[in-house]
Amino acid sequence: MAALWRSYQALMTKRPWSVQIVTAGSLVGVGDVIAQQLIERRGLAEHDVRRTAKMMSIGFFFVGPVIGGWYKVLDRLVIGGTKGAAMKKMLVDQVCFAPCFLGAFLGISGALNGLSVQDNITKLKRDYTDALISNYYLWPPVQIVNFYFVPLHHRLAVVQIVAVAWNAYLTWKANKV
Repeated sequence: MAALWRSYQALMTKRPWSVQIVTAGSLVGVGDVIAQQLIERRGLAEHDVRRTAKMMSIGFFFVGPVIGGWYKVLDRLVIGGTKGAAMKKMLVDQVCFAPCFLGAFLGISGALNGLSVQDNITKLKRDYTDALISNYYLWPPVQIVNFYFVPLHHRLAVVQIVAVAWNAYLTWKANKV
């Protein structure tokens, strides 16, 4: 395990952007597999591989680049590594970024699932508030730790590790009929 972690760190040093994007896409896919197998209890025979591929594509092309870019912007907006700076970063992240990100994620997944604009709006009205409230239970403490202790180039990885469970919830919520 230690060798795997060292390899990951070496790759993060050489190609941080690529590694962050691949990590995000992979872990959104893992979250969808967990959602289908543990939450929805579909079983392997009923597993929707196309859905997992769609969710992974959202991870590769939306989650990874957007969150990775956001952390760079946030580090420029709130400078410092103090507890106060970590608290400010968490507040800006959770008040400004999280609501927009969740809406976009749910909207994109609805579009990829073939929902009409009206159906997608209806689904957002139904699911957005629950997702945002759930977000506020989980992410503020994670982000305080992340912003205070974790270097910028590892923040997306920390978020994605915690997000395996979050992604399972979010992909279930995004794909719930």
